[in-house]
Amino acid sequence: MPVLKFRVYWEEDESVYRDIVIKPNQTFLLFHQAILQAFEFDAKHKATFFRSNDNWQRGREIILELDQEPRKVAPLLMADTAIAAAVKDPNQKFIYLYDFAKNWSFLVELIGVSKDENSKVTYPVCVRKEGLAPSQYGTKGLVGDKLVEMEEKYDLNKEGMDQDGFGEEGEEDVMGNEGGEEFGGEEENSF
Repeated sequence: MPVLKFRVYWEEDESVYRDIVIKPNQTFLLFHQAILQAFEFDAKHKATFFRSNDNWQRGREIILELDQEPRKVAPLLMADTAIAAAVKDPNQKFIYLYDFAKNWSFLVELIGVSKDENSKVTYPVCVRKEGLAPSQYGTKGLVGDKLVEMEEKYDLNKEGMDQDGFGEEGEEDVMGNEGGEEFGGEEENSF
């Protein structure tokens, strides 16, 4: 059976993407779960796919669960819709929205079709990760090692701040002035 490779871009930074390989007979629900796992998001919020065109216009919607929203065309359900049912051309595109309050938006593009699946792989599978995934809930959402890497890279610890001339408010600066004042009380500046 052939497998489809999709590239899932974070809309705000196209250098951040994940490549996910999925079988055509697998559902959009499995695809949704694979995207969340690839970007290290939890599954606590609603999500939807839209079939799209080359201009990233929203087409038919594929929703996570039934709702009462009015639509021109009845939506498909992720759990009931196979990927192959929505792929109409070799460069098929989708828009994936997650957590409608935060409005995480991803652009999904079919980038390859392989004739044979790998029997050692459980599909869907993320086969490539580029860029640091956006943090779902702010810096607390970063996973252990990644937060440490950020601290080391930018030297965000207290010692690094002191060494670079950043002190606490009210401390004397190098010139002996208190509270960060650059010039003493009544002296005039002559430039």
